[in-house]
Amino acid sequence: MQLFTVSFFGHRRIENSRYLEAQLEGIICRLLQEKEFVELLVGRNGDFDLLVSSVIRRIKKEHSCNNCAHVWVMPYLTQTYRENERAFLAYYDEIEVCGESSRAHYKNAYSLRNQSMVDRSDMVVIHAERSYGGAYQTLIYAQKTGKHIIRI
Repeated sequence: MQLFTVSFFGHRRIENSRYLEAQLEGIICRLLQEKEFVELLVGRNGDFDLLVSSVIRRIKKEHSCNNCAHVWVMPYLTQTYRENERAFLAYYDEIEVCGESSRAHYKNAYSLRNQSMVDRSDMVVIHAERSYGGAYQTLIYAQKTGKHIIRI
């Protein structure tokens, strides 16, 4: 089976959720039609991440998609995860803890997790409106690695 991996990154706070939702839906639907199996890597750290996950779940339900995996990549285990593990396991197809970031200082953990996600991805979808912050730094990293980037 041919695996195609996509990671999603964006700002913690977003303003134009309807526009972003439509863009994400188009990108994800196209990938699911064109690729044999798509691994969709997401975080869970703000509005954009939650929007991406919502779109993925809706598409999977509406189109009965069996050719994708909705994967939450955590930078490290948290107490919130431990207390709600059953609910998280029901929401995502897979949950991973990034090895590189789980061993790092918590202030570097998100950056290392994002870089690891980019490294394993064939495509990176990024919503970065500002030229600072984690989403922007991830965009710069993805550009340096030569990844296929869709900027929305």
